[in-house]
Amino acid sequence: MSEAIPKTMRAAVYRGINDVRVETVPVPEIGAGEVLVKIACCGICGTDLKKIHSGSHSAPRIFGHEMAGVIAAVGTGVKDYKVGDRVMAFHHQPCGDCYYCRKHTFSQCELYKQVGCTAGFAPSGGGFAEYIRVMDWIVPTGLVKIPDDVPFEQAIFIEPVNTTLKAIKKLNLQPDETVLVIGQGPIGITLAALAAKTGAKVLTSDLYPERHKVAAQYGLKHPIMTDKNAGGKDVIAAAHNASEGRGADVTLLAVGGNALIKTAMDATRPGGTVVLFAQTQHGDSNFDPAVVCMDEKSLTGSYSSSATIQAEGARIVLDGYTSDFNLTKLISHRFKLEQAVEAIELASNPHPDSMKILIEMQ
Repeated sequence: MSEAIPKTMRAAVYRGINDVRVETVPVPEIGAGEVLVKIACCGICGTDLKKIHSGSHSAPRIFGHEMAGVIAAVGTGVKDYKVGDRVMAFHHQPCGDCYYCRKHTFSQCELYKQVGCTAGFAPSGGGFAEYIRVMDWIVPTGLVKIPDDVPFEQAIFIEPVNTTLKAIKKLNLQPDETVLVIGQGPIGITLAALAAKTGAKVLTSDLYPERHKVAAQYGLKHPIMTDKNAGGKDVIAAAHNASEGRGADVTLLAVGGNALIKTAMDATRPGGTVVLFAQTQHGDSNFDPAVVCMDEKSLTGSYSSSATIQAEGARIVLDGYTSDFNLTKLISHRFKLEQAVEAIELASNPHPDSMKILIEMQ
């Protein structure tokens, strides 16, 4: 069953390092157990940008995974979804049976590492296009229905909220603890807001007052205005001052690259934990190993989503739209698909007032 599906569509196609072009491409065809989703909008994620700028992935591809839309066609055997359903799609889902799945380390599952959504070419999410094909192992567990009273713009945050909720849950935060979140882009604010829901005291660090103003809308009351010339000393001092001189119990680094790892470690108390959330590119990083051994600080990471909290994360986003977690306030710029190159350029070179950049298909 399907609506009238065109043969071709528009898409932002990655053609090589720093080379994205809006082109006409075939609408992907679906098979048994699969669905075709007409995309309404897609957020630009930092991981999309890293792939575009680093050349880590072969070309051509169509990126984009923070996506939501309407089912336009269903393949044979699909029982729980129909044409017209409003959905978001996770582009990764684990097998549920392997060693890593049994240990709930889903992002290391071999099936999870495969991308199950595509707009054509090598599967890469496909959200920067008008239609995506959702593959058969994603459909049963990786689609989330969106209520009619929740806009697609809110629903695109289901996947990134899952990733941030995963990081917060593994920390088992307590109300008497102090948490420092370095970086107040959309991910940093989401991490901080979820941490604050545990009752912990949450410090937020960023260079730009514009971002602290957005963070305040989510109840974040302890901003640290950082100075790019201070070398992190201002953040370290603020974390110690807010915790009777100890340092933060937990520091989450929501800024890519390795430059601030030492700052995060120094801002954290002995026996505390530093979480790397945005360090997704392999490379060298120098820090004093004695802070892990003698000071007993833990250095850990959190990457991608978790199947065990998928329903909880979706509920937080869908229910949050009409309460205290309206994430559409994080969207600072909206671009049509034909302006995708301009949108990617802004997301790659953010301004003080730029937050989540959205590409709209309709």
